[in-house]
Amino acid sequence: MNACMPRIPPHFGPLAALILIAASAYPISASSQNKPTPNTNTNAASAACPAAADMGHQHLQGRWQAELRAPATEGPTPPPPATALLQLGPHPELAQSVRGTVQRAGSQAQVSGDVDDGDLTLEESTNGTNISATWTGRVVDGSCGKEIRGTWNNAHPTPPAPAAIPFVMRRQAGWQ
Repeated sequence: MNACMPRIPPHFGPLAALILIAASAYPISASSQNKPTPNTNTNAASAACPAAADMGHQHLQGRWQAELRAPATEGPTPPPPATALLQLGPHPELAQSVRGTVQRAGSQAQVSGDVDDGDLTLEESTNGTNISATWTGRVVDGSCGKEIRGTWNNAHPTPPAPAAIPFVMRRQAGWQ
């Protein structure tokens, strides 16, 4: 044995080895930790609150209430807004589209359509074959995909009813 090396008693050998291993591993384990990033929940937040341009057909699925406000007519008071309830689900034949119903003033019609880059297009049919009206609108920026504003266009207007009526659609809680 070398005379310059201090002699370690045999019962301290394993303990000394363990201490040296732990001491040398400590700086390595601390430097290999992942550093937190400031926006770790960005994907979760964007999924919960999609931007208007990121809206897809899956964001349209659910229950919506639309308020249709006819243009003011001559008279002392403007007509009250009409309401419609839309129930939209996946389209069984078109993968990127929705299909459902709209109920308004005691009648029901079929609707189908999609949203592309924040632009909504729905076609309404009272007989299931011919287009009776269209809904064209834009998802409101900052609404998390829960509000759409646009125009309902009657395909066969009958005077004095207007051909185009502005609408606001708002997502309703419940069935998704």
